[in-house]
Amino acid sequence: MTGTLIFDADWLTPEQIQMDGKTINYLAAHDIQYVQHPVAPIQRLNVFVPAAYENGGTVNGYTRDTAPIFMPNTVGGYFPGPADDPTRTQWPNNAATIKQALKRGYVVIAAGLRGHTTVNEAGQRVGQAPAFIVDMKAAVRYVKYNQARLPGNVERIITNGTSAGGATSALMGASGNAKFFEGALTSLGAAPATDDIFAVSAYCPIHNLEHADMAYEWQFNGINDWNRSQPVAGSMKNGRPKFESITGTLSANDQSLSADLKRQFCDYLNGLQLHDANGQALTVSPDGTGTFQNYLVQLLTDSAQSALDKGVDIHKYAGFTVTNGKVTGLDLKAYLTSLTRMKAVPAFDQLDLGSLENRLFGDATVLNRHFTSFSQEHTTVPAQLAETELVEAVNPLTYLTGKQSAKIAQHWRIRHGAADRDTSFAIPIILATVLQNQGQDVDFALPWDIPHSGDYDLGELFAWIDGLCQ
Repeated sequence: MTGTLIFDADWLTPEQIQMDGKTINYLAAHDIQYVQHPVAPIQRLNVFVPAAYENGGTVNGYTRDTAPIFMPNTVGGYFPGPADDPTRTQWPNNAATIKQALKRGYVVIAAGLRGHTTVNEAGQRVGQAPAFIVDMKAAVRYVKYNQARLPGNVERIITNGTSAGGATSALMGASGNAKFFEGALTSLGAAPATDDIFAVSAYCPIHNLEHADMAYEWQFNGINDWNRSQPVAGSMKNGRPKFESITGTLSANDQSLSADLKRQFCDYLNGLQLHDANGQALTVSPDGTGTFQNYLVQLLTDSAQSALDKGVDIHKYAGFTVTNGKVTGLDLKAYLTSLTRMKAVPAFDQLDLGSLENRLFGDATVLNRHFTSFSQEHTTVPAQLAETELVEAVNPLTYLTGKQSAKIAQHWRIRHGAADRDTSFAIPIILATVLQNQGQDVDFALPWDIPHSGDYDLGELFAWIDGLCQ
């Protein structure tokens, strides 16, 4: 039954790359089918192993059997994420990350994952939710099934991703072995193994989509001008589009919708019954203030203080009061105004079905669907509403709050830049706080002046992994 899913060590062949003037030698196996019945060519993975392990050597204290297995993805915007490679130059890629991981002694396994534009040989769409996470789970199952044949420690699998890829990484950590995905995995012919993982690295995860619009308006309500970049049609170069800036102002109706969503967020947040490390309840009042907002202010203040200690001029953004080298106050509204709003209303489940997330929840026959009852009620175009069970299934919070059972990763590193406008600060804070409240090991921060991006602190990331695995 599973013969085609057996990894052959003879597939590993010597390769090398240059980094910082030095040669990194490694073994590589490319284009490996990780399910028996793939529906799209992207469902393949690459394996990269430090060459020292071939002859019983060590790297950074790791051996062939003890090395962590680092599984990055290239998903962004819930588009397809091709299997990565340290020599890949076409966008998207994390080639520099893989190089650094190999130098650190990690086994790197990079799987290709379907996205909302993926089609099969017949031209049918096969990449809408939950395809991205089904593929990631299938790749992990392939790795675990081949634990005696693949180098690396399958008990030390760490996922990594940015934006929608960060959501993929986080969902892997939250939904280990969840029953919802079994039918899809069986249909693909996934390996008979588990898919829970050891640790999660998630940069600015675009997740919790059914509550993201509420959170965005809790943060930006009252700030009516927006600006963002969008791809220029027909401008693709090396796989990547050029971008142009567009601006706008919320209409009176938009502002009314913003106020409605802000009120809904208060109910949602308070229903989570979160608390900080001292046991103080984190809540939001009807006007949006409260201990949860105070917690955000403290996180941003800590981020600014860290930058100030390094000699950075934090007054690039408004709102901070500095006294004798210490950040002593923050006017949050002033800071957010200087940061600027990026998205109109609603931010994700757009009323005209125009967002990438609307496409994520389409299906084989319908290109785009709404995924919140709010947008379905206010839609400006004929629309269908995605199934609640599907929307919940691709939200890490579904498993973390007990709506569905799963095996949760023990260790989490979550980063969301203090200059990131793509989703509300509340979204990663909720994720981190729910995990902390459940006793998971969480390393969370809002790095100063970092926009929507990832893999910008690889030294710190890999030091965190080494601290867990060595």
